[in-house]
Formats: sequence, C-alpha cells, structure tokens
Amino acid sequence: MSRLQSSYPLITTPRHFACRDFYVRHFGFEVGFEASWFILLTQPPGDGSIALAFMHPEHPSSPPGPDVFDGRGMLLTLQVDDAEAESRRLAAAGVPISYALHRERWGQLRFQVIDPAGLVLDIVEQVEPDAGFWEAWPAPVI
Repeated sequence: MSRLQSSYPLITTPRHFACRDFYVRHFGFEVGFEASWFILLTQPPGDGSIALAFMHPEHPSSPPGPDVFDGRGMLLTLQVDDAEAESRRLAAAGVPISYALHRERWGQLRFQVIDPAGLVLDIVEQVEPDAGFWEAWPAPVI
C-alpha cells in the first residue's frame, strides 16, 4: 500500500469564497492554493496539519460524485484548548452559535457554529468525563 501524504475534506459549494473568508477570519486558516473554482485552506503545522478545501460545483474538473453540499450528513470537529473562550470570541465576532456551550457527560465541553456552506463545526475541548460514565461501555476485547 502506498503511504498517504495528506487528507482533507472537499466541500462542494457555490459559497467557496465566503467559506474562505470565514475560516481565515475566525480560525486562522491560510490560503494554500486559490483559483476561481477551488480553494485549499491550511493551518500551520503544529501537533498535526489541518486542511480544508472548497470547490465551486460548476467547474469542469469536478471529480465524479460530489453533489453540492447541503449541510446534512457531515460534522467537522475542531478540538481546541479552551472551548469557553472560543465560544465567547466567536460570539463577540458576530458568528451565530447554533448549539450553546454545553458540558457533555462523556468528557467534552462543546458548542457548534455553521459555516457559510452549511457545514456544522463542532468545537470541542476534552474534559474529565462524569465519574463512572465510561464503565457502562467497556473497551472491546481485540
């Protein structure tokens, strides 16, 4: 098997420029490549590289299969160090919070926003789970 070099989701949307502006402004992404029909956004390497791509649906080089994204069937998780601070920062910047900051019993502090293409961003911070929560789901024996 050939070694994977990278991976990124490709969102097919006529709002690819609005998506570019949203991720650059609110999440610090950089434009890695841009054409009139395709945009690749990257985060500077840290603990791992992060990339997203957006493609206009009417370009002739569109690969087979991707319908225009309608916001259903996908959620993109962005893990952060401080979900509460991120929630305040984004709200102050005018980004509507679609799911208010909430502490989940399994060990996440999370909130959600929706990007211009309709993609739900699940912004999470890992926290301690409620005592005994995971004992109900023992690890599988392999």
